[in-house]
Amino acid sequence: MRIAIDVMGGDYAPRKIIDGAKLAYEELEGLVEFQLVGNKEIIKKFNVPDGFSIVDTSQVVNPGEPPMEAFRKKKDSSLAKAVALQKSGKANVTISAGNTGAAVAFSILSLGRLEGVDRPALATFFPTRKGKVLVLDVGANSGVKSLNLRDFGVMGSLYLEKVFSLNNPSVGLLSMGKEDTKGGKSVKEAHNMLSEANINFIGNVEGYGILNGDANVVVCDGFTGNAVLKFGEAMVDFVLSEIKEGTSKNLIAALGGLLIRPVFKDLMKKVNYEEYGGAVLLGVNGITVICHGKSNEKAIKNAILKGYKFYDLKVNSLIQESLG
Repeated sequence: MRIAIDVMGGDYAPRKIIDGAKLAYEELEGLVEFQLVGNKEIIKKFNVPDGFSIVDTSQVVNPGEPPMEAFRKKKDSSLAKAVALQKSGKANVTISAGNTGAAVAFSILSLGRLEGVDRPALATFFPTRKGKVLVLDVGANSGVKSLNLRDFGVMGSLYLEKVFSLNNPSVGLLSMGKEDTKGGKSVKEAHNMLSEANINFIGNVEGYGILNGDANVVVCDGFTGNAVLKFGEAMVDFVLSEIKEGTSKNLIAALGGLLIRPVFKDLMKKVNYEEYGGAVLLGVNGITVICHGKSNEKAIKNAILKGYKFYDLKVNSLIQESLG
């Protein structure tokens, strides 16, 4: 098995990306060939192990670069070549912490879709009171049809069942009310389609139901999912900064902060994106794991392990069998 890693993508590239690959190499030595994709001269400065190969590139896709413009003009970028290695059969998985929109565009346009899949979806985890929930789509599609929401439910269910060994995961449809009469036309139609799909569909889930853990999988359009994701990340930072400021104002508050520090350590672990590795682009004819732009070495390692497991368990074949 071969994993292509976009070394130049991400806020802490290339050091943290390479360090994460080294951590994954320690766990997967002998099972995976690691392909570091990026500027060869820069990569060689980081003393990479003998088990790594380097694919030289001359370009980098910038964080704010329009995806389609990058696709047209950055053919020799680290992201483009990491995906192209899959297209040519020289790699099985692509990992990137770079421009999310560009990673989605390169993957869909270069690798294509699985047979039976109309729209691929980005799937990532949110913390809940009961563990974690898989939410999709969180950014690959701003607008979707009811059929797409049905497909998201099927793909998300298979992903949890096969990669995370969760038997018969529950699937909910994000809406403005639990009643099946709530929501727009596409949501109402999707409710009927999901009810008829061969999955454990439990009906509509409201926004608070995500954190309550009302379902193991929650499906929505990419615009809504991305808004929920960004709001959640911002809320965590906001609450933590308010607590830090509050506990620094006087001695009593500071002592209180010390007493509840273990609680906050547990909370931070639960909401930390490093634990989840990255978002898998479900529905493409390949495997792309897209990491948070601020990913450190631990997040990159977990993303690589996730991609390895996805490939090893042949999840794409199972998705194609269900939707093809």
